[in-house]
Order: sequence, then C-alpha cells, then structure tokens
Amino acid sequence: MARRIRKNVGVIGLGIIGSRVAENLRKKGYRVFVWNRTPRPVPNFVGSIGELAEMCDYIQIFVSDDEALTQVAEQLTPALAPRHIVFAHPTVSPHSMHQASELVERRGGRFLEAPFTGSKMAAENGELVYYVAGDEAALKEGRPVLEASSKDIIIIGEIGQATAVKVATNIVTAASVQAAAEALALIQTVGLPLGKFVEAMRGNASNSKCLEMKLPKMIERNFEPHFSVKHMLKDIQIAIRLGLSHHLELAITAATRDRLLEQMQQGREEEDYSVVARRYLADIISPAAAEAAAPQLFSDQVPLVPFSEIQFQPEPAAAQEPSSFVPLMPEIVAQESETSEIVTVPASEDAEISVAAAEPQVEPENTSVATEDASAPAPPQEEQRETAEHEGLFGRWLRRSASSEKSSDAQEQ
Repeated sequence: MARRIRKNVGVIGLGIIGSRVAENLRKKGYRVFVWNRTPRPVPNFVGSIGELAEMCDYIQIFVSDDEALTQVAEQLTPALAPRHIVFAHPTVSPHSMHQASELVERRGGRFLEAPFTGSKMAAENGELVYYVAGDEAALKEGRPVLEASSKDIIIIGEIGQATAVKVATNIVTAASVQAAAEALALIQTVGLPLGKFVEAMRGNASNSKCLEMKLPKMIERNFEPHFSVKHMLKDIQIAIRLGLSHHLELAITAATRDRLLEQMQQGREEEDYSVVARRYLADIISPAAAEAAAPQLFSDQVPLVPFSEIQFQPEPAAAQEPSSFVPLMPEIVAQESETSEIVTVPASEDAEISVAAAEPQVEPENTSVATEDASAPAPPQEEQRETAEHEGLFGRWLRRSASSEKSSDAQEQ
C-alpha cells in the first residue's frame, strides 16, 4: 500500500478544466496526484482511482457526465474513510449527484456538490466560481482547496440544488449566445458591418462578459473549444428534464437545445458552443481564411516553364464509332426480334442487310423489325450519288435505313 501523506489533493479527470485546476493547486503549494481514464504524461499520474484515494485526503472529480461520476464514486468506495472529502464538480442530474453522495457517505467519507461556472481561461487564471451544496463542516475544511482555483464560492444548500443553479445559469448563457448569433444574422442581412453590432453592444445594458468574449470569435468563425457543444447540450438537456419534472415549459431553452443539437449532428460536438453562429453566418470568412482561400496565381514553389520547352501532345485519334453500329466484318450477326434466333448473313456489297428499327414503335403491336423488300423501288438517283460519297459502315447504314423506310411506306400504301 502506498504511504498516505495528509493534505495531498487528488484530481480525477484531466480535461480542459481539470488539468488547469491541478496546475493551480500546484502553484498554491499543494502536492497533487492525478488520474485520467486515458493516461497522460503529467507529474504524479497514478495507476488507479483507489491508489489516488489512499494517497490523498481531498479528491476533486472533473468528469463529463452522469455515468462517469457514478463509476468514479463506485471505484473510490473501497478506499474511502472519514478523513476523505470528495468534491463532485460535473454538471449532472440531481439524481446522479444524490447517488454519488450516498456511495461516498456510506463509507464514512464526506461529499460536496460543487459545479462551477467559468471556461478554459477562467480555470487557467484560477477564477472559477463554485456553487457548493453539502455538509457545512466539510466545506469549512475543504474551502482552501476550492479557493486555489476560484474567485468566488457560493453556498447553495442541499445536494442537488447546486446543480439546479448551475443549469439555470447555463440556460441564460446558451440562450444569449444563440440570440447574439441571430442578431448578427440580422445585421448582416441589412448590409451593415458586423463590427457595428459589437460596438453598439459595448454600451448596451444587455451586454455581458460572455458576449464580449464570444462575439468577436463568432464573427471570425473561431470556434476553438472553451466550453464544447456536447457539454453545453448535456447541461441544457438536464435543465429541460428538470423543468419537465416540475411541469415547467422552457420554450427558449428547448429552442436553444435544438440549435445545439443541429451542430452536434453535423459533427461539431467538440467545437465551442458558440458554433451555433454557423447556421446564420455561413458566408462570413475571416481575413486570414480569405487570404488562405484566395487563388495563388504565382507561386515560388511552382517554377514557370519557358514557352520554348513546352511539349505539345498530338490530338487523340477520332473516337470509335458507337457500339450500336454494326462493324464491317466477314459475317454480320443479326438477331430476329420475334424468334430470338441468331442468324449469320454473308457480308458483301450486294447483300441485303436487315437493320433493326432505330426508334421503338409507338403502338405495342407493331414490334416486328422492318426489313427491306427486294421489290421496293430504288431510291432516287440524286440520293444514291449523295450516299455513295460516304464511305464505311455509316454511309451504308444511312442508305439501307432510307431504303427500308421507303419500302415500308410503300407496303402500307
């Protein structure tokens, strides 16, 4: 068993937030041990959750969803004791938070629900805001751990209520970004520069730090993830289910969810949730992207070839005659349409060749192949001279077809 050192802090989950919280803890002088489902080449990475619990009294959990929180709590259970304080930071359903709390407290450990607000930059600068619910004595002891990565700690009440506050704030955040995307679309439609809207919002009462950060990036189509689509969609869905459980209709929240779901279905789940602007500002291209997309007429990487050195290829030979034409061969194969029998006819200049009708008959009953009648009148002399000028199969085909049609007309009359 690894030797336990009191006041060590364990961090489970090294995503955008967890990795930065661990770094802030180190800066504050804590000895930090970490675990992640996917191993990372970082200091004090341990082999299992149980090993981390043996070495640390304080454990912060930064996983992404309900199932992950439940699994971590179950794996922690065998190593927990009354000395442990477990901080659960993910935004999950109140039911899952209660379930994790019961697993921890059943072994004598203490549990604090502590979802937070703030994205990548806030975590990096130690400016998260924690919404905390749970045992007051546990919070008093564990408060310095939370202060290492936050600018404020707001005490909420009972387990499950902190999650309700977190998803309620995310309703406002997601809806305001959605509204900003629609507002940008309106500004673009009337032909104004989008920067004018940003300028107008600076002095507007509805402006916020969120919009100050998101609007320029939305205009530039810079959707580097600070808070991903998949995580915001998860939080919004939690809010909708929580509202439905209390018979609340959250119409704006539902509309916001639909826009996030669109982006999720288009494979943008890892991009920042402000990517909802793509639906409205599809034609906006940042200056850098426009320059990259511009055609390069001259390039140092492709040398110009002097005209004297250019080699011209001869034109390709004339295309072969269509396969529907019968080639000149010693024997020509013809297939009767009625009997499906294949007959061979000697090919000579005096031979009479049966040619299938080029176009299907209009009436179903007239499906037989028209044939030449030896007794039919010969074509006019002028037509014979014109046809004789064409050599090869195509000329013969024209002549025979014309003769066949006239013969058929004569028979009908």
